[in-house]
Amino acid sequence: MVDFRYLKAFMLTAKYSSFSKAAEELNIAQSAVSRQIKLLEDSLSEELIIRSSKRVILSEKGKELYQASLSFEKTSSQIFEREDQLPLTIGILDGLLKTWFTPKLTEYLKSQSRDVSVKVADIPELKNGIEEGRYDLIFGVENIQSELITSLKLFEEKLVLIGKTDINRKKLHEQRWIVFSNNDHLFRISKNKSESIIMVDSFDTIIALVKNGVGIAIVPDHLIKKEDQLKIQEIAGLPSSQIYLSTLNYKKMPERIEALVRLMRKKEN
Repeated sequence: MVDFRYLKAFMLTAKYSSFSKAAEELNIAQSAVSRQIKLLEDSLSEELIIRSSKRVILSEKGKELYQASLSFEKTSSQIFEREDQLPLTIGILDGLLKTWFTPKLTEYLKSQSRDVSVKVADIPELKNGIEEGRYDLIFGVENIQSELITSLKLFEEKLVLIGKTDINRKKLHEQRWIVFSNNDHLFRISKNKSESIIMVDSFDTIIALVKNGVGIAIVPDHLIKKEDQLKIQEIAGLPSSQIYLSTLNYKKMPERIEALVRLMRKKEN
């Protein structure tokens, strides 16, 4: 097995054609440099330097390894120096993107000249995506605290009942329901099921249909604008959702992610 711990000693010796100059840069004894290169050669079962009392001469394999190591060093430097050029990938629930997050993203982009990708997904996909590295950060309703992921609470999302006109709570089943899924809260708050149900997986579309008098719906309150001119009812017993920002547990968070986290902390505090 190749022992790359000693590659730096070899690279500097090859660069300067001198054990002593390599030792000076590494701040170790010249004998330690020679020893490290010998250990590297032993792990490779190859002679890398032809030793001479007057000069350092690289073997053919030594020349090849030195060129390869220079290429690796350059590539490694580029990887860690290109942070400003890396894109930011965000996963988010549909309802959060439509209204609440857009102003935050706008402010972030004013200070960042990078590509940003925002993808709408459901809760299972958001969690899988952050774990698998497909998202740099996610916005959702799950407080994920694990060895891999940490979550920051941003705000509380309240659900409300909306309609174009006043809604009779005792006759919800007589209205057409516009729901997000089969788990929609309208199924829970009404004793009887509506005979007409429209299922739409977009809160934007749901609100538009309600505005046009198509039916009633339950949506997060932060999605509703004053100009929508809807009748809004708060209903006791409807759960509220905590909105979280989740990232991987970095020891040192990449700047492109840290910049957005700082902005979110500032806005929500």
